[in-house]
Amino acid sequence: MKSSPQHSARVPFWLRWLLPVLLVLTWLAIAGVGGPTFGRLDEVSSNDQASFLPASAEATAAQDWQAKFRDSDQVPAVIVIENRDAISPAALGELASLKTGLEGLESGSAVIGPIPSEDGKAVQFIVPIGSTGELKESVQELRDFLADSAPEGMQTFVTGPAGLTADLVGAFAGIDGILLLVALGAVFLILLIVYRSLLLPLAVLLTSVFALCAAILLVFGMAKLGWIQLSGQSQGILSILVIGAATDYALLYVARFREALTHTRNRTAAVLTAWKASFEPILASGATVIIALLCLLFSDLNSNKALGPVAAAGILCSLFAALTLLPALMALLGRAAFWPFRPKLVPAGEREPELVTGLEGQKGIWRATGSLVSRRPRTVWVASVLLLVVASAGVLQLKANGVPQTDVILTASNAVDGQDALARHFDAGSGSPAVVIADESKADEVLVKVKAADGVGDAYLLAEGGVPITGAPGTTSAPDVHDGKVLINATLNYAADSSEAEDSVKALRQDVKTVDAGALVGGVTATALDTNITAQRDLVIIIPIVLVVILFILMLLLRSVVAPVLLVLSVVLSYGAAMGVSAVVFNSLLGFPGADATVPLFGFVFLVALGVDYNIFLMSRVREESLKHGTRPGILRGLGVTGGVITSAGVVLAATFAALGVIPIMFLVQLAFIVAFGVLLDTVLVRSLLVPALAYDIGPSIWWPGKLGRPELDVGVRRDVGPVEPDLHPASEGAGRR
Repeated sequence: MKSSPQHSARVPFWLRWLLPVLLVLTWLAIAGVGGPTFGRLDEVSSNDQASFLPASAEATAAQDWQAKFRDSDQVPAVIVIENRDAISPAALGELASLKTGLEGLESGSAVIGPIPSEDGKAVQFIVPIGSTGELKESVQELRDFLADSAPEGMQTFVTGPAGLTADLVGAFAGIDGILLLVALGAVFLILLIVYRSLLLPLAVLLTSVFALCAAILLVFGMAKLGWIQLSGQSQGILSILVIGAATDYALLYVARFREALTHTRNRTAAVLTAWKASFEPILASGATVIIALLCLLFSDLNSNKALGPVAAAGILCSLFAALTLLPALMALLGRAAFWPFRPKLVPAGEREPELVTGLEGQKGIWRATGSLVSRRPRTVWVASVLLLVVASAGVLQLKANGVPQTDVILTASNAVDGQDALARHFDAGSGSPAVVIADESKADEVLVKVKAADGVGDAYLLAEGGVPITGAPGTTSAPDVHDGKVLINATLNYAADSSEAEDSVKALRQDVKTVDAGALVGGVTATALDTNITAQRDLVIIIPIVLVVILFILMLLLRSVVAPVLLVLSVVLSYGAAMGVSAVVFNSLLGFPGADATVPLFGFVFLVALGVDYNIFLMSRVREESLKHGTRPGILRGLGVTGGVITSAGVVLAATFAALGVIPIMFLVQLAFIVAFGVLLDTVLVRSLLVPALAYDIGPSIWWPGKLGRPELDVGVRRDVGPVEPDLHPASEGAGRR
């Protein structure tokens, strides 16, 4: 075969060099703009829980009314200063002098306090902080001031909504640095082991990084225009999802490119052959994940709605990078990409062995797996199903009803410690009162009802200027009235983020509505309560929508009904097993108090969509091989040739999601474990054993009602997929294709 130079000459210059170079330069330009934008995401990001509530929530309506009773958008910071013994009158006077200093800070405003505790061992100040500014910096300024100015021997804390939010923002700081380094490092190491090459892992990693740059640029633009709400949580998920998905798609393309290089010396021909072979499964896979993520738009929770388009944008960019940038890099590098283990040209007679069993030409673990599947298919799939069912039983232990905000941050937190100190010396809900909006004509009756409610320590009407009406002798302030409504602050006996406080808010809502049917109860606790309720409702609504969408896409791809139904059932069972094992790990090994109410939904969307990904990679190749060799040989052949690449893709995706665990936020740690474990379970058990064994046991009927589903047509007639050395001259392009 001396046709290599000849065939290279036939390939137009624009196709061999100009187009690949232009594609690489285009992606370099995108990365040049998108990379620096990564550092600007904080400009359009918010971690304020209330801003993600649905418009229909009572807490949201109460918040809208509450804004009318204050001059600025402020979040209270609660300062607690604690002493081991009772604070002396002299020390109390020294603490009182801190008020002037606090009001003089850049972050300060009218400070309430000092308020001594009943046991005399602590005082508190309430400092409103503008939520539109740099809240984290403002809280740190308060902490620095107290560290320098508080009496010696006393402990100081800045807590309340402002302190907790600031520490939460600080915990997300790892997204910009260590998270990406860990994820990229893990992917690079895995690729080095898989390919035993230096250039190829760099090309794949470059594809992932450039896809992330494009996604960041797209997401930043959408957030800047106000189309989406971006949070630190969705920002971290975006980074991991793009790196994992782009690498998975790249692995599939590289596998087909390497295979094509064994059929031709012409690298451009190999690039195009690989592109044509991988285009449909990559597109179907990406479309499945994108549409599944966009189903989050049906959520009533704004944080879920925001994550849908953010993550979908990331998958879209991953898709384009894998189908444009990576082929361009391979067109420029050719066999050199695999150095030092370059693929060798296989003699024509050995390229497409005639299959009888489907195991011909296979060796190692995938031959052994295929042999097991072919010898005992029913035993294999039944045992796999039973194992997944047993693992799913752990779902009964899952406590996904939300967790206190003080448990969300897994590292040391001054605000969390401050909440403990606040609970030791004051009404635990100090600084984060429940807010009741009532009709002016029923203000007194509602106030009486609020004061008598279980779990309420104190309550007062708000006068103009934010001054409480306490009813003390000599006070004649009238309540502040806006559009016929008044505001009542109710201090709860429990920490604002506790389950007991949520129960108190539920009871309070029922009580006040007996007096004023239009009364609203909001505040920090009500916000958390409504978020959990909405998240659980979303789970019931979105799961069926996602399943129907995925089922429809699979039917279009596989031209079948039976296979898609079985594939969807398999990934649902895999999801149940992953959640069951995760529940046991969270409760028994990690000692978590529970899980965020959105964890099951996010776990479902990612695991089901990504689990279907691997089944798409497998079954699209099985269908291709079945058209040539018959269903059962095609199943074993498809399993063997995709085994290595899909397993590698699963390990890469699991490693990238596991990197989320470096961020000390309980939700992200839990999501990292669920997705990483679930992906490995799906890759190793479901895709390698359950699906092939079930398909093998059913036989040609797996393709019903398509033509392949008719046993009399399942004859395994060979269909050529193209000539060994494709002639890419315009006059003969496509010659030899079926």
